[in-house]
Amino acid sequence: MHAIEYILAAHAGREEVGAGDIITVDVDLAGVNDLYLQVLSSFWEMGGKEVWNPENIVFFFDHYAPPSSIKAAENQRAMRAFVEQQGIDRLLDIHEGVCHQALWQHGWIRPGMLVAITDSHATTHGVYGAFSTGVGATDMAGILLSGKMWLKVPEVVRVELTGSLPGGSMAKDVILKVLGTLGSDSAVYKVVEFSGSGVDKMSLDQRTILANMSVELGAKASFLQVDTLLEDELVRKTNAPYTTPMTDPDYEYLARYPFEISKLGPQIARPGAVDDVVDIATVLGTPIDQAYIGGCTGGLLEDLAAAACQLRRTHVRKGVKLVVSPASNSIYLKALEKGYIAEIVRAGGTLINPGCGPCLGIHQGLLAAGEVCVSAASRNFPGRMGSAEAQIYLASSAVAAASAVNGCIALPSKEEA
Repeated sequence: MHAIEYILAAHAGREEVGAGDIITVDVDLAGVNDLYLQVLSSFWEMGGKEVWNPENIVFFFDHYAPPSSIKAAENQRAMRAFVEQQGIDRLLDIHEGVCHQALWQHGWIRPGMLVAITDSHATTHGVYGAFSTGVGATDMAGILLSGKMWLKVPEVVRVELTGSLPGGSMAKDVILKVLGTLGSDSAVYKVVEFSGSGVDKMSLDQRTILANMSVELGAKASFLQVDTLLEDELVRKTNAPYTTPMTDPDYEYLARYPFEISKLGPQIARPGAVDDVVDIATVLGTPIDQAYIGGCTGGLLEDLAAAACQLRRTHVRKGVKLVVSPASNSIYLKALEKGYIAEIVRAGGTLINPGCGPCLGIHQGLLAAGEVCVSAASRNFPGRMGSAEAQIYLASSAVAAASAVNGCIALPSKEEA
């Protein structure tokens, strides 16, 4: 079996499972964000009175952080009341940042766990050796009631990376290259495993980007095998025991996709589709109105470091907006300590609080009709960040910062942060 199948079998109370099996599994951690008040409505409609286990449930206020409308404030108030009534201690408030980073930084994610979150980028937690997937409001209401969910055991595809990233390129360029090569429907309801010497050489931040954006390939979940890098982090964050299921050596993947990354230059997704990816040379010089660096895909510590490096001793071009949002409060504090925030603000960047707002066009950085944005976030569909008549290019945080300085899509310098 694959490591993912070992995890699913253990949570289904079976000795083994295989791709295509329909199973019911126990959920270790259920997460509800502030977009999904419908979860509570469905919970009551299903006859719910008490959640199955308050200790295994987390509520996040990360999309409307802080609330940007009366309706958003009312939704959060209703969720606060539910959390208090049900005795749920884990509520990540508006200062905590995006759930996918905050969960890990609180030590609540470990290898071998089964995680369900009302957010499609729940695939992020595959970087920690967990099976983690996004679910809808009705499914989540059922989980809150029973602690269980059903699913079909996914097939597994393997993305094999070899080589080391050259200067000026980041993990975002790797996942964009994968998307451009394979397509956004290449892994629908599959697990995408990232492996190879190229992954081994990456930092945890870089690996996180791969797992996070695997959902843009259509993935149900992602997976990266736990190694000493992650084990060291686990020891530091939690004293709780954890398991590291290993894939059988003779496991047959549905497909293997090799990528050599030693000569990979900056990539960019053109407006309208995450898989319309080209080498940045194709669009160099395209004028921009805004650059965005932040969220679960572009607001990690290494993203802020890369942005600070590109902005050092220079300034954002007049007429261009640079909006920067750390992924979490913990990252915000570390970036302050290291001086990244000062570099960004000194150069004319606008720093906003940790959260999801600009990424999905809720608040703090919306685009007007006709505006062009280079975004280090995860999606560029029409209307994603505001007007459906705006244009969004997806790129790394280094490219976004360099473009803010030049006033157009530009190559980042190869200087290290």
